Amino acid sequence: MKAIYFITPTKKSVDGLIDDFISKSSSRYKAAYVYFTDTCPDNLFNKIKSSCARSIRRCKEISISFFPYESQVFTLNVPDAFYCCYSPTLENSKDKDAVMEAMAEQIVTLCATLEENPGVRCKSTPSDNASRLAQLVEKKLENYYKTDEQSQIKAKTHSQLIIIDRGFDPVSTVLHELTFQAMAYDLLPIENETYKYKADGKDKEAILEEDDELWVKIRHKHIADVIEEISQLLKEVSSKKKAAEGKLTLSGLAHLMKKMPQYRKEITRQVVHLNIAEDCMSKFKANIERLCKTEQDLALGTDAEGQKVKDTMRVLLPVLLNKSHDSYDKIRAILLYIFSTNGTTEENLDKLIQNVQIESDSDMIRNWEYLHVPITNSSAVQQQKQPRRDRSSEETFQLSRWTPLIKDVMEDAIENKLDSKEWPYCSQCPPTWNGSGIVSARQKPKGSYQDERRSNARLIIFVIGGITYSEMRSAYEVSQAYKSCEVIVGSTHILTPRRLLDEVKSLNKPKDTVCIKDE
Repeated sequence: MKAIYFITPTKKSVDGLIDDFISKSSSRYKAAYVYFTDTCPDNLFNKIKSSCARSIRRCKEISISFFPYESQVFTLNVPDAFYCCYSPTLENSKDKDAVMEAMAEQIVTLCATLEENPGVRCKSTPSDNASRLAQLVEKKLENYYKTDEQSQIKAKTHSQLIIIDRGFDPVSTVLHELTFQAMAYDLLPIENETYKYKADGKDKEAILEEDDELWVKIRHKHIADVIEEISQLLKEVSSKKKAAEGKLTLSGLAHLMKKMPQYRKEITRQVVHLNIAEDCMSKFKANIERLCKTEQDLALGTDAEGQKVKDTMRVLLPVLLNKSHDSYDKIRAILLYIFSTNGTTEENLDKLIQNVQIESDSDMIRNWEYLHVPITNSSAVQQQKQPRRDRSSEETFQLSRWTPLIKDVMEDAIENKLDSKEWPYCSQCPPTWNGSGIVSARQKPKGSYQDERRSNARLIIFVIGGITYSEMRSAYEVSQAYKSCEVIVGSTHILTPRRLLDEVKSLNKPKDTVCIKDE
């Protein structure tokens, strides 16, 4: 039997490959077809050559060292990069440098796969992480297109890659979201995209994936709209089924039997998503509904009527005094209060922590300073609030008024409104950019909508330290609004609020092992 190896070009992977062909008599497979996700270093390639070259029928580097999560979302699948980039224990260490190098290489493989050589930009403040990574990516892009003889791309393409630090928008990471996907991953124990539920007295599982057309259609909609839409779909399928069952002819029965599996699959998916929606709503009605108004008022600084919130502590207190809210929800509310005031006094913070009895979890709050987010007034960290786009004319639900900052960045970038001092290019010759109108010269005269989208401008946003589901949703919304520009977002990993708080808490603690590419 022959084997296909799809592996990263690391010592561990190469040693595993060699072990399978250590001798002719004990080889696990007859031959190997080896595909590396990235450029294989010479020392590892020579090791393969000297150990098992006769068994290798094909060896190819395909430059795909990233994980397509959704049609417009990718990850590098390196959650430990958060610790490496923001922990004070690894500041100016070899581990941090190694992570930065590995991330830059992975981002370059994304650009190569998309056939883009983008102009690389970053947010100039407050951290230097984005700047460091942007410089590395620019350098590696230049080297890649110089050495890749097969590529037709030598100059910059009509695309931008913007690199942002996670501390750029802390608010979006802790808010309770009421759009379907974000709400489900926040409130329900969904692991590895798998939702577990009970039906007909049995334990069942459903995978939330791109192949599920209904999931793709409703995941970015508000929970209220989702419940209404699924209920309507179930009614429609039920009525079709009854109409079909009314046909008593042999041909009608045969037709029904052929159609039944389709109905069964369709209804099963609808029931799954209705279960998810109802699970979310039961948690929402129990506790979250009361929290959402407070969170929105703190995040925006105004209430649902547009009146300025004069006393943020008065808004916060009912949440802290409510015994039905768990410590995570109270910490999220405290953080929103602190973010809204751009930091609080050390005395006030101590009182909040003691009164809510979260001493053991206080680092979930204090450690945000390592992300250059001001927590106390005495901190050296200061952050200017970003000017927001006017969205007063947009229709929103009262408990979903907040818009992630990344959406402003996407729209400003497409409209060429980003301040070049705050968002500098790393390249000496940045591309000509007009994402909102003029399309690339590579556009074909005729083609499908997807061909047209691919040939137009492309905006890639990368967030160091995790991306939220609401930020992912923004990419689809902006792409839909600006037909001439496709927005792709990515990060080191995907975040939920609880997961992020746990990661923030660990920042000032020593970490024995760091999960990055092997040396």
